[in-house]
Amino acid sequence: MMSKSALQRSFTRKHRIATVPPKRRKESGNLTVLPYPSQQARAKVALQNLSLQYKSNARPLLALDDINLDVKAGEFLCIVGPSGCGKSTLLHLVAGLQRPTCGHVFVDGKEVNTPGSDRILIFQELGLFPWLTVGDNVAFGMKMKNVPHAERKEKIGHYLRLVHLSQFKDSYTHQLSGGMRQRVALARALAAEPDVLLMDEPFAALDAQTRDLLHDELERIWAETGRTIIFITHNVREAVRLGDRVVLLTFRPGRVKREFDIDLPRPRFLEDATVAAAAREILNDLREEINKSLEAQYASHGATL
Repeated sequence: MMSKSALQRSFTRKHRIATVPPKRRKESGNLTVLPYPSQQARAKVALQNLSLQYKSNARPLLALDDINLDVKAGEFLCIVGPSGCGKSTLLHLVAGLQRPTCGHVFVDGKEVNTPGSDRILIFQELGLFPWLTVGDNVAFGMKMKNVPHAERKEKIGHYLRLVHLSQFKDSYTHQLSGGMRQRVALARALAAEPDVLLMDEPFAALDAQTRDLLHDELERIWAETGRTIIFITHNVREAVRLGDRVVLLTFRPGRVKREFDIDLPRPRFLEDATVAAAAREILNDLREEINKSLEAQYASHGATL
């Protein structure tokens, strides 16, 4: 059996230092320092000096501060951080649902200013239409794009097979389990054939058994379609289970504190010792940010008493 130290050495951790960007790649043991931002190839998604500040009557709230991050084509990137660090806000900016206060979002080298069909966001609440059948939910985005009926029918069949829901094409969402509804949302997003799939804690409300099954399904679909996925989660072990890379954000304002390259063979499982060891390594850094979040909550609560 591998020792604890051997398990922890079985994955590579990448650190990016925003204040002193290195000019060339250097390696030392398990630590790999990369150019910041990437200078090797144009990223699928690139966030450059991204900041977002909310205006309020009391005082402005800086939610995100100077985010610099590249996501490669076909990469499965997971983002973790304490509550209030701006994880969901970051996805909204990539989706074009919000505009940054300063900085830029690029997809394939083109700046994002509005929502687009090349980026699909799956919310935790799913947003399925209960008055439509499963098949009609999957077809909704295609109808908005005026995809011909015959092509829609073919794609509905293809993507329902992909998520193993072909036999429920004519069912309504209230007739499905939570995990099945999650798969409908995934099929609807994939049917729009986006280049980038944005997922905001999609499995948070599911029971452990269903979540584990959907991990397998999502990983299989990702491997088959080659989509670029940016996945938000509070569950560090889930991030290690799914991600090629895990990005850790600081408590408000959200900044990239550290990046972890998950160099573990696939398929992975939550109960794997190597997954647990990698998750503990990330949690060691995350715990400091969680404590800052709790201190801010206590201070705010004390101020209102």
